[in-house]
Amino acid sequence: MIPRFPRSLSLVSAALVLVSGASPGRTGEVKRLAQGVEIPLEEGTLRLQVWGERTLRVLFTPRGGAFPRPSLVVLPGGREKTAWSVKEGKDALEVSTRLFRARVDLPGGRVTFMDGAGGVLLREAPGGRKTARSEVCGESVFHAAQAFSLSGPQALFGLGQHQQGWANLRGRKILLFQRNMEVALPVLISTRGWGILWDNASLTEVDCREGVSFHSRVADGVDYYFFYGPGPGRVVAAYRKLTGRAPLFPRWAYGYVQCKERYKTQAELISVVAEYRKRRIPLDLIVQDWHYWPRGMWGQKSFDASRYPDPAGLCRILHEKYHARVMISIWPRLARNCPDWKEMDAHPGFLYPGKKVQNYDAFNPAARRLFWRQAFRGIFSKGFDAWWADATEPELAGWRWEPAFSERTMKPWIGTGARYLNAYPLEHCRGLYEGQRSVTSKKRVLILTRSAFPGQQRYAAATWSGDVTAGWDVFRRQIPAGLNFCAAGIPYWTTDIGGFFTRKNYPKGCGDDAYRELYLRWFQFGAFCPMFRSHGTNTPREVWRFGEPGGWCYDALVEADKLRYRLLPYIYSTAWMVTSKGYTMMRHPALDFPEDEKTWDLGDQFMFGPALLVCPVTEPFRFGVKERKKETRRVHLPCGTAWFDFWTGREYEGGVEVDAAAPLDRIPLFVRAGSIVPMGPFLQYTDEKKPDPLEIRVYPGADGDFTLYEDEGDGYGYEKGERAEIPFRWDEGRRTLLIGARKGRFPGMLESRVFRVILVAPGRGFGAAPSEEALEVPYGGKRVEVPLNPR
Repeated sequence: MIPRFPRSLSLVSAALVLVSGASPGRTGEVKRLAQGVEIPLEEGTLRLQVWGERTLRVLFTPRGGAFPRPSLVVLPGGREKTAWSVKEGKDALEVSTRLFRARVDLPGGRVTFMDGAGGVLLREAPGGRKTARSEVCGESVFHAAQAFSLSGPQALFGLGQHQQGWANLRGRKILLFQRNMEVALPVLISTRGWGILWDNASLTEVDCREGVSFHSRVADGVDYYFFYGPGPGRVVAAYRKLTGRAPLFPRWAYGYVQCKERYKTQAELISVVAEYRKRRIPLDLIVQDWHYWPRGMWGQKSFDASRYPDPAGLCRILHEKYHARVMISIWPRLARNCPDWKEMDAHPGFLYPGKKVQNYDAFNPAARRLFWRQAFRGIFSKGFDAWWADATEPELAGWRWEPAFSERTMKPWIGTGARYLNAYPLEHCRGLYEGQRSVTSKKRVLILTRSAFPGQQRYAAATWSGDVTAGWDVFRRQIPAGLNFCAAGIPYWTTDIGGFFTRKNYPKGCGDDAYRELYLRWFQFGAFCPMFRSHGTNTPREVWRFGEPGGWCYDALVEADKLRYRLLPYIYSTAWMVTSKGYTMMRHPALDFPEDEKTWDLGDQFMFGPALLVCPVTEPFRFGVKERKKETRRVHLPCGTAWFDFWTGREYEGGVEVDAAAPLDRIPLFVRAGSIVPMGPFLQYTDEKKPDPLEIRVYPGADGDFTLYEDEGDGYGYEKGERAEIPFRWDEGRRTLLIGARKGRFPGMLESRVFRVILVAPGRGFGAAPSEEALEVPYGGKRVEVPLNPR
């Protein structure tokens, strides 16, 4: 249920004045700007600014208002140099790039967006641009709104992470306000190939029930960016060009992450990693949750010496003996009278008001730098590898999620809490990212955070879905929550596998077979999330808590973990696509197959990389059900391509519904025809051995290509060109795999290697195990052609 707007915000939807008026007119001549036009209107000034061949900014400043202040979201260098033109007629003005047009009706100023051929994509609704003067938190501001009319059938995605279980947002209404389990991202994209970034950090309502409208509580005017693809994927790429690319995480971040609330001592943390290595269960990252600090010192960035006697030694043991990394929880909240608080409190304005704990002002550059110095001194200098930035909404009063309270309590250095309400996580992550980049280039930044705002991808941040409760209905809702989050432009998302709270529905926790089944299915889903992480309270989460070898749950968990590691060459190469091309790893099927309307409302299937269609099982088959259910689930295979069952090699035509086998030890997984999927050896951790040989699975039925990406796995040498790419192309007509010449190199690169190539067919090249029938192809960096004909 969407919370109702507070009374003070009702002005946005009820008392806004029409910008253009009943008989609007221009008050002067159109002025051509360096990259756009300025149109004087009776009620204010309209500007159209070309920011790229796919991107246009629409900015309306009401009469008596000021030009909007610099954006926190859009990078100063986000504007591309691109050819554009302007054509003015008697009743309209048109701004065009190579790919799309924006027509402004004169004299009223209504904007219509069209493709290059003149087909209407999106248009502002008649009278849909509205502003109203108001005073909020002592500041004279405008309420601002913009409504759009939609043209033709289409589905809508994005707006962040929300828990209603909606996949397609058409017909929905959402309040954008940061809180635990809810993430506010004012970015919307359509299957028609357009997108909108509403550049406003205040409390905002987005109504997609009749057309689309954005209503914001605090603004200088109407300010948004229009993107055109034409495909939805290119819309996201255009958003990234505007707001910043997503840096590459270290390779170990794509392995398995073990976490729980909480490991209480240094010895316990080490013992858990030791047990994973003893059992040969893949693991790369262990997480230290809260309360490692001295008793009573919430948020202090140092350790209780009685429980963590040697933090540097802890990191050294995990790194050198067990080849694991460690992430640590870090909070923007500080208890009064702890040393870090005292250091902050010595600077007026660095802390927000609070009785027992206070949040630091992440909008203040000096406060961010001090926060980083504390984090470096107490944590990073000891050898810790990654940051878990918890409660970044920020959590100003425990679980009291009231916009008006947050607006009053936040005291940003740059303005009011009402104006910058939703942008706190962006600036907090900025401080951690810039701080770590300032002290080393040998260790890539990795931040896990509970909230996000547009542009946050540029600070190496992943977001998780908050403190959700264990339950099948909650699990089902995590999938569309993650898909819409990623559709809004931030590519890295994850969830607490098994749900954070278990006591309400599963008081016996991991000792309950009903919970074990839920945990297993959530774990299998998690293996195909951009970050693969287990976490929660009330019950242990380590794999062996769910049985022993030979047990149905234990064995299935281990197999899902091993499959993740087999797929690491594919996953890491896809991650490079995220960084280099603005790609999205986890995507709603409608973004790849927008013409297939049956994909639009799917909330339980998704694409993972360019090849894999993942179909999680979101209902119990064995436990907690009155009758034993048939262990299959209905899957829609999108039209326009053929599909292969990953587990059997069987081929299906697209556009059909199938009952896919879903026994407890696996979930349905399909591969698009024309895909090339590199698979590595079984590993205990990502750097255990060189990725040789690699198995290259070719799925016939269409031409296809894939680029294998490799680098050192950590550090920022890749930004300086220390990386290698090997292009693969499948020629369906010639039934030949072409392995191109290697481009680039990096320290430690394999000069020569073996590719084990197999053409997938029923009974050949299927499942998680290595394919015995694969053809071994030596490769030394030069072009190779590999004919592949079925036997």
